[in-house]
Amino acid sequence: MAAPLDDRALVTAAQSGDRGALDQLLRRHYDRVHGVCRRITGNDADAADAAQEAMIAMVRGLARFDGRASFGTWAYRIATNASLDELRRRRRRPLLAGRDQHGHERPDVRDGHERADATAGDRIEQLGDRHLLDAALLALPEDFRVPVVLRDVADLDYAEIAAVLDIPVGTVKSRIARGRGMLAHTISRADGNQHASSDRPTNAFDDTNLNDTNLNDTNLNDTTRPDMNDPT
Repeated sequence: MAAPLDDRALVTAAQSGDRGALDQLLRRHYDRVHGVCRRITGNDADAADAAQEAMIAMVRGLARFDGRASFGTWAYRIATNASLDELRRRRRRPLLAGRDQHGHERPDVRDGHERADATAGDRIEQLGDRHLLDAALLALPEDFRVPVVLRDVADLDYAEIAAVLDIPVGTVKSRIARGRGMLAHTISRADGNQHASSDRPTNAFDDTNLNDTNLNDTNLNDTTRPDMNDPT
C-alpha cells in the first residue's frame, strides 16, 4: 500500500486541479480546525459555522498559498480568523437575559466577584463540566484564549502560533502562561463553589506543563463534515 501523501504533495496536486487531493487535504485537517473553532467560539453551532467558513476560505485561497508556512499553520490562521469573525457577529445579535444566542441558559461560573476566565485540556475537564469550561473559555480575553487554544488544541509550537497571530514568540509564551494561569484559577474557584466538599488537589494544574495536555474533546469532533468539494 502506498504511503499517504504529505501536505506539501497534496497542496501541489490540489493547486494543479486535483479535486481528490483537495478533498484529502481538507479532511485531514478538518477535525483540528473544528476543534480550534469550538474552543474559540464556545458552542457547537458557531463552531460549525466558523469551521465551514474556514474550509471555504481555504478552498478559495489555496491558489495563493505559497508554502512559506506549513499548510497546517495557514489553516489554523484561517480558522482563528473565522472564529473571531463569528464571535463578532454573535456580539451583534440581540440576547435574552441569562440566555446565549441560541436561547440556551448560560451557566453561571462567577465566584461572587468576577466571571470565569479560560481554556485548557484533560485536567480542565476533570475540574468542571463542558458548559462550565465553555463559559470559562469565553470569558478569557481573546488575546489569551486564542494562543492557549492554538497550543493546546491545535498543538502548534510557539513559533507557529507567532506566525498565525503575527506577534513575537516572547509575547506568545507570555500570553499562554498567563492564560493558563487564569484558566486554572477560575475553573478551580468556580468548581469549588459548586462542589464545596471536593477533595481534588489544589495543584491539579501545573502552568508550566499544561502543554502536555490536549484540549481536543473527541465529542466536539463528532460533527457532520461539510462536503469538501463544494466550497459554496
